[in-house]
Amino acid sequence: MMFFTKGKGTHKDYLTSFELALREASISDLNLVSVSSIKPPHCKIVNREEGRKHLMPGQIVFTVMAKSATNEPNRLIAASIGLARPADDTQYGYLSEHHSTGETAQKAGDYAEDMSMEMLATTLGLPNDSSLTWDQREEQWKLSGKIYKTQNFTQSAQGNKEGMWTTVLSAAVLIL
Repeated sequence: MMFFTKGKGTHKDYLTSFELALREASISDLNLVSVSSIKPPHCKIVNREEGRKHLMPGQIVFTVMAKSATNEPNRLIAASIGLARPADDTQYGYLSEHHSTGETAQKAGDYAEDMSMEMLATTLGLPNDSSLTWDQREEQWKLSGKIYKTQNFTQSAQGNKEGMWTTVLSAAVLIL
């Protein structure tokens, strides 16, 4: 099982702004271990509330996390997780992390989605496959006749006007 979450925090101290972002994302009470970017086959994606029902405070939890922070006033920051997954749930998917400055949430999210699809294509041995196409009407990728869906989970913010630390994060939380 897996769920996605995001948050932002602002504080005079960097670490506390990160903690506040974790709290907003409802994962501050977990021991987070960063892992690489594979969505396991048959991994059910649930909403955050459902996922939290299966976790206890202090539990060690694997996450794919993107984060960005700034103390520059008005600086635009974003953290995005992209997901590319085959329509066939027996195959694995790919997650990407994108940490950015100066990008809107839309731009950061689109980039994370594209990156996850490109990485999945390369793991399938198809780095320059001309059959990789985006179907705008269906909002899905097609590669060698197979359908892949992408999505992103993005948190963005502007740096605090008084120069306090602002942190954004987005995470995929894996529940074993």
